[in-house]
Parts: sequence; structure tokens; C-alpha cells
Amino acid sequence: MVDLDTLAYHAPVGAPRRTAADRRSTLIRVLVHVTWVLGLAAAVVARVARFGFTPADQGFILAGSWRLLHGEIPHADVISGRPLGSAVLHMIDFLSPAPLFISSVYIAMVQIIVFTIACAALLTGTSPLRWGPLRTLLVAAASLINLHLFTLMAWHTIDGLMLTALGWWLLDAGLRSESTWQRRIGLFLLGFAVMTKQSFALAVPIGMLLLFLHPAARKQSKSWGRIVVDLLCLGAFPLLYVAVVSIAGGFGDMIKQLTGGAPVYGRSLFTFWGSDLSLLWSPGHDWRRQILLIFAAAVVIAVLWVLRDRLGKTGVWLRILLAGGAALLTAYAIAQTKLTYPPFWSIKIAWLFVAVILLDAVINKRFPWRALLLAVLAFSASLSWGYDYPALLAGTFVIATLELLVAAVPEVKVVPTVVTALVGVLALGVAGYGLVRAHDRTVAADLTHDKLTVNLGSVTPEMNGIRTSPGVATYVQQIKDCVQRYPADKVAVLPDNNFAYPVMKLNNPFPLDWPLHLEMIGDARQRMLDTAEKLNRDGDYLVMFQTVTVTDLRKGLPVPTSVPPDAPVAVDTTGDPVVFQVRDRLTGQRTTCGSFTAVYAPAR
Repeated sequence: MVDLDTLAYHAPVGAPRRTAADRRSTLIRVLVHVTWVLGLAAAVVARVARFGFTPADQGFILAGSWRLLHGEIPHADVISGRPLGSAVLHMIDFLSPAPLFISSVYIAMVQIIVFTIACAALLTGTSPLRWGPLRTLLVAAASLINLHLFTLMAWHTIDGLMLTALGWWLLDAGLRSESTWQRRIGLFLLGFAVMTKQSFALAVPIGMLLLFLHPAARKQSKSWGRIVVDLLCLGAFPLLYVAVVSIAGGFGDMIKQLTGGAPVYGRSLFTFWGSDLSLLWSPGHDWRRQILLIFAAAVVIAVLWVLRDRLGKTGVWLRILLAGGAALLTAYAIAQTKLTYPPFWSIKIAWLFVAVILLDAVINKRFPWRALLLAVLAFSASLSWGYDYPALLAGTFVIATLELLVAAVPEVKVVPTVVTALVGVLALGVAGYGLVRAHDRTVAADLTHDKLTVNLGSVTPEMNGIRTSPGVATYVQQIKDCVQRYPADKVAVLPDNNFAYPVMKLNNPFPLDWPLHLEMIGDARQRMLDTAEKLNRDGDYLVMFQTVTVTDLRKGLPVPTSVPPDAPVAVDTTGDPVVFQVRDRLTGQRTTCGSFTAVYAPAR
């Protein structure tokens, strides 16, 4: 594929030959890439991602990891509508010497950059070690757009995207280079991806198709031994996961939980077009017209490419004009979004990319499987109960669209490297400015940047570096004070406070850390109520109930310093009435802790 880096001039080189100098050069390139990835992630965390905190989402995966670290078994002890692969993966967050939450935020940003790199390498079939400054800088810029206004945290969608993109890329690279270790690591990662969330179930069958139908694979001899080992690598993590759960007696519960959730279909990707196509020409539908314009440009470019020998220079200039116009329209489209929240605009960015996939098929005379894999990732990322947008790939789709448009004009090659490098620096600067401006001015998980004045390290060391509003800080402090005032072996903070368990080292006796309505899978409600009865029998528990909703915290509403013992439990629209039933069943001492009510039974 002719790509963005061919715009820069490089002197011709002879046939590659591995020498000590080559190895040193490779090592230097590896170190440069590792450095910029870690450095960019650190810059994003320092300026953007550590500002803002929501008690609900940000501890969800870490709470699961905390349970697994203490010997609990997925589905047997922990009810989950998804496999707990992400909880397994994010055990690594607890190994960092830095405070837990800042480590988790940093690792999540590294993951976003890594999957952005993997997507670009997969699309172009090139190694990042061979990229020039232009593509490297554009990928860095794309990773910032991929972050958009997403609350950076350990999250299963980020995990699934990283594992799937890395898996497909390494499998592709391993098959092309006949590298056994790359191929098998890629297969292992694809199996792991499926266990983060069912949304990424397509990773495995597509991986198997690549394993047998990849252009390079068809030329390689395959023994039964190789096939068996490859398939074992693909199934290694899922098989181990199922084996552990089954040995613990949770196989039946696992099946019920993983198949009992509300289905999602990625409807937002398609309902975006509306049912009446005549409305495309009415005011307010300019996004859809932009997509159709780029699709039309792609079709004309494809025709001009097929007729290039007849049209000569005229055809070249027409392709340059159309590709340049489509590229400018794509750049305008992402600038037009201003990374607003919620990111409905990301659906439109994804469709802009789909509109130019045809070029890959025509220009390279092949089935455009690489581009289509990115479209599959967009579909997978949109299979969500609460965040059904492909926004974590929006930046990737912008540079992928540009990549396919540039491929349509391979005649344009000789541009000094310094010029393309400056273009990359400009793109990174603009993306960084847009990201900072969006986070400073927009309320997503917390208040605007200027109101996030409290370092949560003043409440608990594991949250040092995370800045939030005074109201949220008071809320977190009240939880800590209550836990210290009423010591107990078993502590729950219901319903929206899963962050408290790993941060304050609490042992949650209930089988759910976040009892949302959609998380009530199988016999979840009954097990919650049975746990309440067991607590009554055993004692030594503290169960807290919030009276302030997360929505109110995000609005900056004041947090009461005290409430009556019978104050109603605050449950948002996504909550579940089982929380009220649990409080009614508990027979311990009724008390209050700031804005929380609580039921306490000391050790007997």
C-alpha cells in the first residue's frame, strides 16, 4: 500500500542485511517508540486525565481485580454479565509502586496509545519500527482523539480494543514474516480479548480465518502439530478461565450469567441514518451529506484509477484534487466535533472511513480485509449497555481515512522529510490543544477543570494525584470516616461506590460491587438478599447507603453533612430496587455517616 510515509523522500537502500549496526538501529528505534508512548501517556495524565473523578465507573474493574486477588472465583463468588478477563488483566495495576488510581489511569492511557499504534500497523501492514516521523506523529495525535472525553480508567472496552488490535496485528505480522512467536502471541491475545467482554467475540473467528486464509498463510506448509499448538494458543486463556470456574463449581452460574444479559446490537451505528433518506437534504443533516460526498469522491477516484492509463496526467490531477478535497473534509469533520460529549459524532467519523474502504479494494486489487477489520472493531466497541459509540477509535478512523486517500495518489511521493515532520508536529499540537480545551470546558464525569481543586490524596493515599471537586472529596471522606468509626470485617457501600473496595481495602460481602439494573443477571437479586440474611446471622458488618446520586455529584450540588437515619437511598435511573430490599432486611444498628445512612453490627 502506498501510505503517508511515502510522502517523505528517503534515499534508496540496498538489500537488508542484519549487522551489529542494524541491531543497534533497531534497538534505538524500539527505545524511541517506547519513550514517546510512555512520555505522551504521562503528559496526558498530568494535564488531563487525572482531573475529574466519578465514584461509580472508575473503580468497577479494579473492584473485580481486588476480589480476584483475594481468592474469589468469577461467577461463583462474583456475579458478572461479562467474563472477568479485564479484572484478571488489571491485577497488574496493583503491582505499580505509584498510588493505585493514578497508576490505573496511566496504564489505561498507555493501552489507548498501544491499540492506536496496532490499528495503524494492521491497516498498513507495516512495522512501527519502519515508520517515518509523519505517521508516528499522526498516530500520536490520533491516540489523543481516541481518548476524547472518555473518563480514563481501567475498562473492559479499552482492554478488548487493545487485545484485539494487537492480536490481529501480531498474527498478520507473524504470518507474513513466518515468525512463530508473533503468530502465537497474537492468537493468545485474541483469545484473551473475548474474555474481556462478549462484544469482542468476533476476534476469535476472524483470527482463525486469518490463520488459514491469510495470503501469506496459504503459501506456508502446515503440519497437524503446528495447527494444534496454534489453536491451543488461541484458546489458552478462555480454556483456563472456564477450567478454574468449573473446578470451583461455577460453570452453571457462568453460563447463566454470560447468556442472561440484555442483548445489544450496535443500533446507533445504523439508526444514525434515519428511516427517511429524503431528510438527508434537509437542514441539520450536513453530517450525512459529508459522508455521501466523501463516498462519491471515493467512487470517482476509483474510476479514475481504473482509467489511469487512458487519462494520463489529467487523471492524476483529478485524483489529487478529489483526494485532497476529501482529506480536507475529513479534517474539517473532526475539527467540527470539538470532541463534545456525548460523542455521537464518532459514529459519523466511523462512517467517513467506511466511505473510502472501496479505494483499498480497487487500488490494491484485493479484498479490503485490513480496512474491514477496523470497521469490525468499531462495531465491537459500540456493543455496550451505556456507551454505544465507536469514539475510542475516532482518531484512528481519521488517519485511516487519510491513509486510503493518500494511497489513491501514489504519484505524489517526493516531499522533504522535514516538511512532513512539521505537518505531524502540527497535527499533534492541534489534537493536544483540542483535547485539553475540551476537558477544561466540558462536564463529563466531574465538574469543569477550574473547579477540580481537591487532591483526593488528602483523603486516601491510593488516590493521590486525582483531583476532584470539593463536593466529591467530601463524599469520599465521609465513606472513609464511616469505615473508621464502625470497624467491621465485611463492608459494603451501596449502590454506586465500587471504587471504595480496592482503595480502602474493604471486603464486600455481596456478590456485586455495582448493583445496576442491567447487572442483575440470573439469580443476582436473590443472592443479594441471601447475603443480607447471612450478615444478620454472622454480624461483624457495615453496610452504607448513599443518599446523594452520582448525577448530583457531577452537577456540583452540595453534599449534606448529615442526614436522618431513614433518609431514602439515592438510586439513579440505572439502579435496581434490590438496594432498598437489602436495607430493609438488615437488622443491625441504624446510623448515619455524613450524607450516608448505614446499618452496623459489630463482631460478636
